[in-house]
Amino acid sequence: MLEDNLGDTICAISTAPGEGGIGIVRISGPKALAIANKIFFPAGKAKRAEFKSYTMHYGNISDKGKIIDEVILTVMRKPKSYTREDIVEINCHGGIVALRNVLGLTLASGARLASPGEFTKRAFLNGRIDLTQAEAVIDVIRAKTDSALKVSLGQLSGGLSKEISKIRQKLLDILVILDANIDFPEEGIGLDAAEISKGIAYIDAELDKLLDSAQAGRVLREGIHVVICGKPNVGKSSLLNALLKKERSIVTPVAGTTRDTIEEIIDIKGIPVRIVDTAGILAPRDLIERKAVKRSREYIKLADLVIILFDASSKLDGQDRKLIKEVKNKNAIAVINKIDLKSRIEKDQILKEFSKVVRLCAKSAKNINNLEDALCEFVFKGKLHAPEFLAVSNLRHIRALRNAKKLISQAKESLAGKLSQEFITQDLKDACAYLDKLLGKSFSEDILDRIFTDFCIGK
Repeated sequence: MLEDNLGDTICAISTAPGEGGIGIVRISGPKALAIANKIFFPAGKAKRAEFKSYTMHYGNISDKGKIIDEVILTVMRKPKSYTREDIVEINCHGGIVALRNVLGLTLASGARLASPGEFTKRAFLNGRIDLTQAEAVIDVIRAKTDSALKVSLGQLSGGLSKEISKIRQKLLDILVILDANIDFPEEGIGLDAAEISKGIAYIDAELDKLLDSAQAGRVLREGIHVVICGKPNVGKSSLLNALLKKERSIVTPVAGTTRDTIEEIIDIKGIPVRIVDTAGILAPRDLIERKAVKRSREYIKLADLVIILFDASSKLDGQDRKLIKEVKNKNAIAVINKIDLKSRIEKDQILKEFSKVVRLCAKSAKNINNLEDALCEFVFKGKLHAPEFLAVSNLRHIRALRNAKKLISQAKESLAGKLSQEFITQDLKDACAYLDKLLGKSFSEDILDRIFTDFCIGK
């Protein structure tokens, strides 16, 4: 069925909806050049059939003599194209009507509308990229920070594939020896248990390295959810503004100014952070405040990290202690705010309750970088920089690597326990099968459908 679909010529609008300077209609497949010949009329004396690969041509898209749009047409001949098929891209004016009319004419000329991610799926099926690289395409598109983009581009360029392929090859080398010893015992090949053990230990260590990068990788891909909480007028809104480096929340001396949650996504040292400023009302005065407090507590429960704020100029009171209890079992950073004022807070008590305490002045943003470092340290567990190039970020990849790791550990135990070679061999083969699925060397149509459903049409 997959192979049958490859015989179709597909097309789609590949640029975001709405008005823009240009919009692109992309065509890929065996009829792409024929469709271009039918609907594109170049200016001057250029011969459409002789257009070379990687060339651009000015002209009009016309339907029975009626000009639809003035365009630039780009030709990319197989196999050196994104899909390894003939590709034509029509750069139109960026209005929705012009794009829709060009797309309609393309469909009427023999193409069909592409499904989500079908161009990238064809790049995978035609062997230009493997499955991990195909999945990296959507990560590149959705990257929210430079660090996330860097990791996604590393995967797109084949960095993760190369590491997994190295592990897989080592597995295959061991399996060749084990299979030969099982199948041809009369040949006296013999089994060097120490060498096999060394090879399995290497594979185990390499899988550990990849899995160790998983937390950082997923954070860079998906971001973390951080909630700012504290009693009224402690400076939560000022802290949000300091982190955003702009005035997003209203700041006044009046307690209870924030009566609802305020949410923003920001880049903190390469980490996408969805940060929420919550209402600081612990004794609600009306229905609106009651709902705001309820919502604040729900956000705290769901948060990956809580920033609990204290006023350096005030002693801890019942409201502070109640909040400390609420976040007791959460990942939390304590922030002592208003250090520009005379200190009255019991710092020793806060140090006893929290492993990480930051002192700052949110109003002037003094020491705000210390909070950013603490947040980064929490994410990367003491390593203050995001992975330079390689990190596992995709949940499918993490599951496959974990399953492979479990089987490698079983093989190690079987070898140490001097169990039959058949047990060791089967575990290694099953581990290899997980790596094959990860790379896309074996796959089902259902798996591909799940992966590419998240893509936009036109990519």
